[in-house]
Amino acid sequence: MDRITADPATKPRRADSPQRRRGPRKGGALGRFVERNGAYLFLLPAIVYLCVFTVFPLIRGVMLSFTRTKLVNPSGGRPIGLGNYTYLLESDKFWASVGTTLIYTLFTVILAVGIGTIAAMLLNNSFRGRGLVRAIAALPWAVPTVAAALIFVWIYNNEQGILNRTTQALGLGQHGWLIDPKYGVFAVTLATVWKLTPLVMLVMLSALQSVPHELREATWVDGATRFQSFRAVTLPHLMPTIRVITLLMTIWSIRRFEVIFLITGGGPLDVTNTLVVNVYRTAFQDQNLGRAAAIGALGLVLSLLVTVIYFIVEQIQERQEAQR
Repeated sequence: MDRITADPATKPRRADSPQRRRGPRKGGALGRFVERNGAYLFLLPAIVYLCVFTVFPLIRGVMLSFTRTKLVNPSGGRPIGLGNYTYLLESDKFWASVGTTLIYTLFTVILAVGIGTIAAMLLNNSFRGRGLVRAIAALPWAVPTVAAALIFVWIYNNEQGILNRTTQALGLGQHGWLIDPKYGVFAVTLATVWKLTPLVMLVMLSALQSVPHELREATWVDGATRFQSFRAVTLPHLMPTIRVITLLMTIWSIRRFEVIFLITGGGPLDVTNTLVVNVYRTAFQDQNLGRAAAIGALGLVLSLLVTVIYFIVEQIQERQEAQR
């Protein structure tokens, strides 16, 4: 019986192994390490930055708050345990600064978010010169904070300030905006709202662009008024953005320093002595770094408390929306 010889060209080829299909690895061990940990390597510069400029100073500040340290000898403090915190919690001046911070934050956030949202809704409409009006409305946010504070110092000037001239022209008399304790919080709040409202306006204006115009038109066809259409369609789309910008504004207001210090310096009679201004005064005027660090740590706790409340409210809102 003749032996049949198979043609080599017709022989089935063996399937290439996975390693052959992928091809040879390049770079050896270093290449494999980069391939496995490339994402972490890209994050490494940001992690190093946060550790050097945020985490380490935060840990150092907390450690400093448990010591009695003077400004003239910042590395020679001695441990006193909870002494600084005990003193602050029993101090009327500290609680007054907490109250001032909360009042300033409350009015700043309400006015900035409210006015910014209304301005965004007005500028979302089509009219001639809308781009120019938007640019002008956004200018206060672009002004440097120091320049804005100095402008308001001139506005509040007792003799030549434009605000006193305006009140006199309206028959409301002349007021000591920077020397009368009744107007201290008003003076710094007005300057802050003027500076921050354009940012809220731009954020809310961006959120308004995502609201489907077809849904609003459908409510109008069904006979809904503008206000009813806003409540049913626009407001639900804006609420996530409003919550986020409110959280950011609250945290920024708690830690705001330059506007308040440049306009009033914490006065008059400590009515604008917020937590951050109190930290500066305690550290550089009273030269008590340990107590200033304790004030900063308690301010951090206040900011974290606000953040926790925000996330609790956010979870409640998500549960309510899921049940609908």
